[in-house]
Amino acid sequence: MDLRLINEQKQDIGNVAVSDGLFDRQYNEALVHQVVTSYLSNARTGTRAQKGRSEIKCSGRKPWRQKGSGRARAGRASSPIWRGGGKAFPSSPDENFAKKLNKKMYRAGMCVILSQLVRDQRLSVIDSISLNSHKTKDLSKKLKNLGYEDVLLLTHEFDQNLYLSSRNLPKTLAMDVSQIDPYSLLKFKHVLITSDGIKRLEEQFS
Repeated sequence: MDLRLINEQKQDIGNVAVSDGLFDRQYNEALVHQVVTSYLSNARTGTRAQKGRSEIKCSGRKPWRQKGSGRARAGRASSPIWRGGGKAFPSSPDENFAKKLNKKMYRAGMCVILSQLVRDQRLSVIDSISLNSHKTKDLSKKLKNLGYEDVLLLTHEFDQNLYLSSRNLPKTLAMDVSQIDPYSLLKFKHVLITSDGIKRLEEQFS
């Protein structure tokens, strides 16, 4: 199949031939969901921690006698059912959130996402995009001329000026195609990829 190729003035300059296996896959919602949730789960870190009843600092004294008070029996103030008590099943700081997904499924999921972006007209191919400086206003002006505001910029190799100039734009992210992930592809309204980036992408997921 062919995709429309534009320049930095958003003028049509021809077509670029792309692989049907990468950009013309049938949509599979279950696979996309699995790929995205697996990516987000693997990105989590076990930085949260909760205290169990043995870690709560309080008196070990029995709050009141076992019988005769008319109240429910209680052993310690650190009980999970008491206010300020420990958690019954506390989270561990080294908790593992990883979800295994084999490479074949991941590649297929990425191809499905890219194919759906093409069908939704959210993916555009540009011959090249570069900046002579790392100033944010230069990139902002260029994207405004192209008609993009919420956009993911993909290049065939790391472009430092493009990366630095995009950091202060809240709805813009620049990266090379070797770093793409399913969440970023779906998060942004538009994806703008260079023609050389298309070739790298086909090599990566072929």
